[in-house]
Amino acid sequence: QVQLVESGGGVVQAGGSLRLSCAASGRTFTRYNMGWFRQAPGKEREFVAGIRWSGARTTYADSVKGRFTISRDNAKNTVYLQMNSLKPEDTAVYYCAVDPASGRWYIALSAYEYDYWGQGTQVTVSS
Repeated sequence: QVQLVESGGGVVQAGGSLRLSCAASGRTFTRYNMGWFRQAPGKEREFVAGIRWSGARTTYADSVKGRFTISRDNAKNTVYLQMNSLKPEDTAVYYCAVDPASGRWYIALSAYEYDYWGQGTQVTVSS
């Protein structure tokens, strides 16, 4: 059974940093793109960052570009999200997800194109 487990969330002051991890089990995801999404209260789930299965290409939402970095370690079946210069508007539950299309050449931006999801980890940025 496929399982994604996020960790690393917490409470941080504006300008601070956090590193989220997403560990996958039950399947090897070395041929699958992965993404990070977030959902704030009362808002729709939005794309944050994505990474191709090889790790050679990444894509970011404009709101986090230059502050967040996505990476992956295929040997550990884990994807990371390094978040720097955090802002109060980054407050949300962060989810990792797997694109079920093996070897997809582009990084999907829509949550509907992702299949497996983690349970989420709360990130709260205080001003």
